Amino acid sequence: MARRSRIPLRFIRATCLETRQAPMNSHQRRKTARLRTVPALSDGPASVPDAATLAQPPSPVGPEAGNSYGQILKSSSIMGGVAGFNLLLGMVRTKVAAVIIGTTGAGLIANYGAIQGFVGTLAGLGIQSSAVREVAAAVASGDEQAIGRTVLTLRRLAWLTGLLGMASLMLLAPQLSQWTFGHADYTYDIAALGLIILFANLSGGQMALIQGARRIGDMARANLAGAVLGTGITLGCYLAWGLRGIVPALVLNACMQLIVSWRFARRVPVPRVRMRWREGLRASGGMVRLGVAMMWCGLLGSMVGYATNTLITQTVGLQAVGLYSSAFSLSGMFINFVLGAMGADYYPRLSGLAEDKPAMVRLVNQQTEIGLLLAVPGLLATLTLAPWIIRLFLTPEFLYAADLLQWLILGCLGRVISWPLGFVMLALGKGGWFFVTETAFQLLHLDLILLGLSEFGLEGAAMAFFLLYVGYTLAMLYTGWQLIGFRWSRACVKLLALFLPLTGLAFQSVRNLPLDVATRGGIVLTLMTSLLCLRGLIQRVGLQPRYLRLIHRIPGFNVLCGSSPCHWPSRVG
Repeated sequence: MARRSRIPLRFIRATCLETRQAPMNSHQRRKTARLRTVPALSDGPASVPDAATLAQPPSPVGPEAGNSYGQILKSSSIMGGVAGFNLLLGMVRTKVAAVIIGTTGAGLIANYGAIQGFVGTLAGLGIQSSAVREVAAAVASGDEQAIGRTVLTLRRLAWLTGLLGMASLMLLAPQLSQWTFGHADYTYDIAALGLIILFANLSGGQMALIQGARRIGDMARANLAGAVLGTGITLGCYLAWGLRGIVPALVLNACMQLIVSWRFARRVPVPRVRMRWREGLRASGGMVRLGVAMMWCGLLGSMVGYATNTLITQTVGLQAVGLYSSAFSLSGMFINFVLGAMGADYYPRLSGLAEDKPAMVRLVNQQTEIGLLLAVPGLLATLTLAPWIIRLFLTPEFLYAADLLQWLILGCLGRVISWPLGFVMLALGKGGWFFVTETAFQLLHLDLILLGLSEFGLEGAAMAFFLLYVGYTLAMLYTGWQLIGFRWSRACVKLLALFLPLTGLAFQSVRNLPLDVATRGGIVLTLMTSLLCLRGLIQRVGLQPRYLRLIHRIPGFNVLCGSSPCHWPSRVG
């Protein structure tokens, strides 16, 4: 009997699914996609995925297919959830560390962190941030050689800057110990921090590759895994060695971050290319120039922060520094959470559109809309409940900080409005523009603080933050118009026309009405604004996100919002 040929089951399943006419559910679509992308058999190594395929993110399904609102909200939700979990882990680490190593350990961690942060910022040259733009632009071009050369350049720069930073910190360890602690007893501990500089630069390069390729899921999983494993290592070292476990915990934590980032960066398909070191150094010019501009602005921001604390100490007093820094930290807690969650995907997406200015204008407007809808309810709640938030997170001794917090929240609203526009310079690689504008406004902030302290005391420093972002928003509008012909869309103008008066009303209420009256009125205003923001989100993305479907099922909510999609305000304009 003739022997029956064996047809691979994989081929049969793929063929059946190809010819099947009935509609498939999402699980079947994913299975079919996996079967269709199985590489063909060959005598050589597995072929690298096509660069055009790499350049295209997964196609959204449902309401997200017609616009990018859904993608913005999805990526923000993913990274926001991870950031929230990391915040909880940080609180656990802080609490346990306070019990095990006490105030002395906390002081050592702060000093080590300051040394590592300063040297690491100089050694990193801002490469991690600028590399996101270069990788995203290469991926969007669909050129396999450009992708391979960009990634190879990034990896070489990460090694080069990491090794130089590690060597520099080890050589300077005796002097840094003398400057920081007044003696050389911590020389070897500080020298060991050099390993963290190397590990951080390498893992930063890996994370820039993941973010530039817009693999937000992998980025979230890497951050989550690194935080969980790092927390376990840190607490284990503290329990085992006490104060002597601080440096091993820091080094092992950085090593674990490197391992996790390497594990997920391997999932990004990168074509192999050959390139000499001399060619790589020439190709890295744009990445380094933009990175240095970003590094300089970060250092200048730190110097302005130091100068601000010094001025407040000399003009008002040391306790005033505690009030101002506490209010500043609380104001940034929520807004940094929102902006950080949105920026993970927005920056590489905008960089990938650098050759299409109308598309950049649309994306900036869409990001501004989503940012306002997500941030304004939280800002109004913080503005209204400022005295209660101070009591919750601090002590009654800090109650005066509530007045500062209210001014700072107004500035945070300006940050939300101007934040999407600030990325235009970075996405276009305009390092010179970024350097000039950021330097000018950091110096303006310092001048405004000087003026505010002399005219209004400590509250004037908080007013300076608000005035800074009024000017910064106008400057970014002009810059965006010059670079990409940017104008706010009709939908953005409608949102601003609604939210700016509401914020002004809440601010005047808490400043001029009795506390109980202002609190009750502010809560009502915040709830009404939250419903409007939910309505706006559903209008833009529909009910595809599960949490929006759950909210929409609340009795009476569909009466307020109507069926999906709603019609306020206009989606385009």
